[in-house]
Amino acid sequence: MQQQNKGSSAFARWAAAAMLAAAMPALAQDVALPAQSARIDAIRKAGELRVGVLQNAPWLIQDISGKSGEAWSGPAWLLAKEYARQLGVKVTAVPVSHETKVPVLAANQVDMTVSPLAETAERLKVVDFVLYSATSVCMFGRAGNDKLAKITSVDQLNQPDITIAYFTGGAEEAWVKERFPKARLRAVANSGATAPIEEIMAKRADAAPINRVPWVGLNHKVRGLVVFPAEANCQQSTEKASPVGLAIDKNQPGYLAWLRQVAEAMKPTLMADEMRIIEQSK
Repeated sequence: MQQQNKGSSAFARWAAAAMLAAAMPALAQDVALPAQSARIDAIRKAGELRVGVLQNAPWLIQDISGKSGEAWSGPAWLLAKEYARQLGVKVTAVPVSHETKVPVLAANQVDMTVSPLAETAERLKVVDFVLYSATSVCMFGRAGNDKLAKITSVDQLNQPDITIAYFTGGAEEAWVKERFPKARLRAVANSGATAPIEEIMAKRADAAPINRVPWVGLNHKVRGLVVFPAEANCQQSTEKASPVGLAIDKNQPGYLAWLRQVAEAMKPTLMADEMRIIEQSK
């Protein structure tokens, strides 16, 4: 239980820092435009920044209710609006699908895809990324499990007397097998849940993986859980980390460099907004 308290305390401090950042002005200091960029010239001439959009929480959220007064929100949208502000143009949202969100770039149907994309080797062959976040994995179990009482790191879960459950065919399956070769592995059918919580609560497994984002909501709904790594409630985990960001078409060095500088200046605001959305999911 001490581990859970330490993790909660660290999370509280991290959340407080994020909220402080949220209270700061959302606008970044203007970054000088590159001397040459055909893309930026075209955007300014058209008077609009065309951005590919497809909901992907917590980075890009669509409001279909109309109550907020704005159709899109989240860190990705904040960044798109900041780009448009500095360019002196409006943002035009262009709906894309999972199948088209990358091809629309080469087809020049958008200037960037702000629907969050994980950076992969395959995608890097055809697009360039502006990274501002990451996905990662947490390992959770029951706080009252004696086997976990002295565990302080993910590494320590890799031992023969620890049983780790995972969903067959799930995103974490290959990673679990590689990360915990000494542990007992328990493959279970996907129940539609975000993680094999039933295996943990029924004491058939000691630990299981979950993406860091849904972990916050699960921990709020199901009491008596512990997470590894515990710091910041696992929101800064680097386990199975995959960078996340927006994408643009290849071979636009001036445009890319400028986009990355603006994103770096916006980092505290983007982190705070991501935290706000994760907290609201509880």
